[in-house]
Amino acid sequence: MATFVLVPGAWLGAWAWEATAQALRECGHTVLPVTLTGLGERSALATPEVGLDTHIDDITAFVEEQDLSQVTLVAHSYAAVPVTGAAGRLGARLERLVYVDSAPFAEGTCLLDVMPDDVVDRLHKLVAEHGDGWRLPLPPFELLGAMSTLEGLDEEQLGLLRARATPQPIATFAQRLTRPVEPAPGVDRVVVACRDAKAVLDAGTPALAFLNQPPWRHFALPTGHWPMLSTPVELAETLDAVVSS
Repeated sequence: MATFVLVPGAWLGAWAWEATAQALRECGHTVLPVTLTGLGERSALATPEVGLDTHIDDITAFVEEQDLSQVTLVAHSYAAVPVTGAAGRLGARLERLVYVDSAPFAEGTCLLDVMPDDVVDRLHKLVAEHGDGWRLPLPPFELLGAMSTLEGLDEEQLGLLRARATPQPIATFAQRLTRPVEPAPGVDRVVVACRDAKAVLDAGTPALAFLNQPPWRHFALPTGHWPMLSTPVELAETLDAVVSS
């Protein structure tokens, strides 16, 4: 049985993993969803100074303070950036890295770097007009769908996302990843590719070519970018397969 630490993407808290976590626990796994600083039930801690480094520290401290070992660290979407930064710091505690519809980030990059310029401009406008100059609210679904596919989310799930999403400090999107430490060679590395990640991998994007080579393993999940909401049980089954194979 595995120890899962589940890190949610932008605007989300640990709440987003509830159904997936329950299904994994029913398989016998230890499952620990994380809420990053300034999000979810920790929204009162949001300040303009909360950035990528804050979230890297969150993940590292969570694992160390609970004295976890043989950790399967799971990153959804935005969480790929802080998880990349935290992974190497965890040393022998880390057994496996799993990127859900995401991928590790290179040193010197940030989340805004992988978005089209027009999308970045619209996000900055949201921050200026609706986020006091430092918070990014969940964008309108029209814009959100331009960033990542909403496939599989019905009206109830979209309503839940809209109701529970938390404005996120824009510094977490804009701060660049510095000095990531490479995880140990024996760490298992996995991509759970939903529609967005599969399209990028199939396209043979040069910067991500390494993901198509060992030691990376792929698992496909035919749904949109938020599988913990659209197909939570299927996501749990996939994660169980990841640690069982």
